[in-house]
Amino acid sequence: MAAKFEIYKDKAGEFRFRLKASNGEIIASSEGYSSKQACENGIASVKNNASSAEIDDQT
Repeated sequence: MAAKFEIYKDKAGEFRFRLKASNGEIIASSEGYSSKQACENGIASVKNNASSAEIDDQT
């Protein structure tokens, strides 16, 4: 099984997504969105931008 995005509603009624690794572990989670479409747009943004993201190592 490949990694997958999961959309859900939180207790406040906002839409959120989490990215789960192939072993089921949550490896990323989002902010709250007011609509499902906005949440889906957030997923699309991660998909489009993650491969070119730089690492900000503050250690």
